[in-house]
Amino acid sequence: HVVHAAAESFVDRSIAEPNVFVVTNVLGTQVVLEACRRTGTAMTFVSTDEVYGENTAEGRFDEDAPFRPRSPYAASKAGADLLCGAYAVTYGTRVCVVRGTNTFGPRQHPEKAIPTFVLAALDRRPLPVYGRGEQRREWLYVEDFVRAIAVVMDRGEPSTAYNIGGGRELSNLELAREICRLTGAPEDLVTFVPDRPGHDFRYGVAWDRLAALGWAPQIPFEEGLARTVSWYREHRDWAAEILPGAEA
Repeated sequence: HVVHAAAESFVDRSIAEPNVFVVTNVLGTQVVLEACRRTGTAMTFVSTDEVYGENTAEGRFDEDAPFRPRSPYAASKAGADLLCGAYAVTYGTRVCVVRGTNTFGPRQHPEKAIPTFVLAALDRRPLPVYGRGEQRREWLYVEDFVRAIAVVMDRGEPSTAYNIGGGRELSNLELAREICRLTGAPEDLVTFVPDRPGHDFRYGVAWDRLAALGWAPQIPFEEGLARTVSWYREHRDWAAEILPGAEA
């Protein structure tokens, strides 16, 4: 069984280099699908909730909602997601898709939001928040996300998509302030910067289908964030090596 999680995933970089995302995420996924087809191997593809596009209401998209990606990253993942469905129908490839909310935890690339905020707060540098920080995201600890994938691998129906949700929903400003609190950094380090193009206000997914397989999140957001802050506090040199120019 192959879990295909490899991808270009930084939305900001997809705006600057969309071609890289198409090649890696769409064509790269086709390469993995073809290998699975030829060898008769089952595959679970890690997609994203961003394929559904922006959700400005309080509602949540289920797995049958239409795709409306709004960034080159989201569009590339939608293309890969659709390829998985096509291989299942055309060739009978055993492939499941998981569409997850924002995941966080130790060892996450320092370019991502939570590591960016944590490392800045630890170094008492400005925490860059897009716009006015009003965009909302749902955050799920990585251990719960991995357990969800394992449940889908073990009990999921082939040719079926499963949303992974159930995390804590916060505005980006609320998230930055919570990280300041955990690190002891002053909140006036939170700095508003120009918003990126096409910045989606909110995502939201219903995960009833996954819950029916017996999965539910186990790590509270506060505990997961505390673990994450502790890990980056102890591994600041690692972060500096991963992202040149980051302070240690």
